[in-house]
Amino acid sequence: MSYKDNLPDTQKRIGLTGNIASGKSTIAEYIANTKNLKVLNADNYSKKFLNSRSETYEKIINYFGNDIVDQSSTSERINFKSLKKIIFNNERKKKWIENTLHPLIKRKMIEDCKKYKDNKLLILEIPLLFEAKFESLCTEIWLIKCSRENQIQRLINRDKISREDAEKIINIQSNSIKKEEKSQIILENNEQDKIELFKKIDELI
Repeated sequence: MSYKDNLPDTQKRIGLTGNIASGKSTIAEYIANTKNLKVLNADNYSKKFLNSRSETYEKIINYFGNDIVDQSSTSERINFKSLKKIIFNNERKKKWIENTLHPLIKRKMIEDCKKYKDNKLLILEIPLLFEAKFESLCTEIWLIKCSRENQIQRLINRDKISREDAEKIINIQSNSIKKEEKSQIILENNEQDKIELFKKIDELI
């Protein structure tokens, strides 16, 4: 039985995805606030699995070592900035953590789709939707796009990093997946298009 077979048939689930710093969270927040819809965020699930009280946390610490532990935290939580730096510079370690976390995130998302089975529409915010093969969870996929320059500036402002590091991160996450062909809706999220963008979302939901 496939993942899709286990999900509510009458429920619409919009998969919201896009490259890093394309503005997915901004759009998800807009939808949640203006349409009063539930948003399931893959990154939030990931952070829960990286919590010091989880079994997954121990597995990750054993693999990466204590260098990724936030020493300033009394709860010994993982320092996400340190972890990101490692996986952005090491393809093997990046693949390992993705293979560890993605099945767990997928299972939890499926559980919550069932939990909210009475919700006729859910938003699934999944940055690596295609890369992690989460398509089967969605009845429709929205791809958020923006210019490379907007990506760079958002990363610099959000993560307080250099332009060189921002470009490196974007290049690392680039791949050959034809996301536009696999998506039902494509939204351009450049700064000058915000009013038109929100108007289009209002028309779609």
